[in-house]
Amino acid sequence: QVQLAESGGGVVQAGGSLRLSCEASVRPFSINSMGWYRQAPGKQRGLVATITSGGTTNYADSVKGRFTISGDNAKNTVYLQMNSLKPEDTAVYYCNARLVSPLGRNAGDYWGQGTQVTVSS
Repeated sequence: QVQLAESGGGVVQAGGSLRLSCEASVRPFSINSMGWYRQAPGKQRGLVATITSGGTTNYADSVKGRFTISGDNAKNTVYLQMNSLKPEDTAVYYCNARLVSPLGRNAGDYWGQGTQVTVSS
């Protein structure tokens, strides 16, 4: 059974930093990419950052230069280092894993339960 376990959310003042972690249990599948998405109240869930198993990263324009995504393939874990946080970064952050089957076929997207990040002004 696929499970994604997130940690690291919390409350921080503007200008501060937080680090999110997400560990994935994905057997019998393997990971094509992992990433972070966020959803603020009254808004749709949107991309924050993704990283492929090969290390290619992609960021939303709003977080470029402030957030860094990294991964540990051996641990099936992805991290999101968030610096210079702004009140508009306040949201529930969701971990995502895009998986492939042992035959290399798309095995779908899986989501964590979400972790709250609150940035006070």
